[in-house]
Amino acid sequence: MTTFAIATLGCKVNTYESQGYAQGLREYGWEEVGFKETADVYLIHSCAVTNTAAAKSRQKIHQAQRQNPEACIAVAGCYAQIAHEQLAQDPHIDLIVGSDQKEQLPALIRQTWEDRKRRVLIHDMRQVNAFEAIAVQRFSHQTRAYLKVQDGCNQFCSYCIIPYTRGAERSLAPEEVLKKARMLTANGHAEIVLTGIHTGRYGREHGMSLARLMKLLCDEVSGLQRLRISSIECNEVSDELIALMKQEKRIARHLHIPLQSGDNTILKAMNRQYTLTDYEQRIAVIRKELDPISISSDVICGFPMETEEQFVSGMDAIRRMKLSFLHVFPYSKRDGTKAAAMSGQLTNVIKKQRSNRLMELSQELHREYLRSFLQRAVDVLWEREENGYMVGHSGEYLEVYAPYDSTKLHKMETVIIRDIQDDHAIA
Repeated sequence: MTTFAIATLGCKVNTYESQGYAQGLREYGWEEVGFKETADVYLIHSCAVTNTAAAKSRQKIHQAQRQNPEACIAVAGCYAQIAHEQLAQDPHIDLIVGSDQKEQLPALIRQTWEDRKRRVLIHDMRQVNAFEAIAVQRFSHQTRAYLKVQDGCNQFCSYCIIPYTRGAERSLAPEEVLKKARMLTANGHAEIVLTGIHTGRYGREHGMSLARLMKLLCDEVSGLQRLRISSIECNEVSDELIALMKQEKRIARHLHIPLQSGDNTILKAMNRQYTLTDYEQRIAVIRKELDPISISSDVICGFPMETEEQFVSGMDAIRRMKLSFLHVFPYSKRDGTKAAAMSGQLTNVIKKQRSNRLMELSQELHREYLRSFLQRAVDVLWEREENGYMVGHSGEYLEVYAPYDSTKLHKMETVIIRDIQDDHAIA
């Protein structure tokens, strides 16, 4: 039997797509094994959002080569899209596919495995307008399922390579979203996370908004117990969406809203479409209407020309807004972006120091956020067993532990938070 292994780097969209690739390969009768095991075929689903992600993509390629020098190696995704000329020089790589042709990828992998003819299949993603609807019926060993409803980005933030690797914005038709959501819930997934590269801009070519899509899902998908948004920009949290979240309890009370910088000069240099005041005012409206709610964020530190004063001012703004946790990214210079050519590039030492300070702030904010739930009731969807405990998440994205009860696994339960330990709650 032919065996395959997949290494997935990067975002939740990549996670979703990799599930589709695995499903397609299993339909050929192939068996999936862990990436550290010897396999006949290795797929590296690559990421290029940072230099670190690109380096990890290369490491996975080398790891596959070491584990089985005779294996068929395929590299797909964003790093393959921008580094295909470099990758094509490696004689061990048999198939290179960029950010399109995803629906055909399992067939391309099978064909390459059978005939061992090298293939490099790359297109200009800014010319790709079709949304590729990868069929994912089930997420193995997960209660939560991801559903990709949007792809591409038109924003062109000055630090970001993604508009070039993923192409222009495009969305999955509403009826197709409903069809896929019904399949996921029928296969036992009680929670669905809507994902995309720029999820908040869903549906513009279909005359739809993200809020209207979410209402459709809540109204028409039986078995759906919770609906979550993976990430959304502050200027896309519309009054329509807030009103829907206020009305519909199945929509998770957690919004991940990227800030990127707490300084207006840096935000402008980043080509972000809001000021710090815009962001703070929107957060205030969300909290007023949806309290309690978790609001987490992405922050980039060490952007070109960022001064110590600007960095400290941004940290003060984050404290002031009481964000629940942060995803911290040291600025990563990406060739082909405007920021890469900017003066005032900071040293890795400064970026590392600022990253550590932001991560310490994130831990402080998260502990404070967790403590605010002591003796309060939350609805938890129990996801897995771990060392005699059930582990799940509340709608507010608290990780909650409780004594294991097999009858409750993969079900929703209202519990009282009785204690806080480290970075999780105890029911």
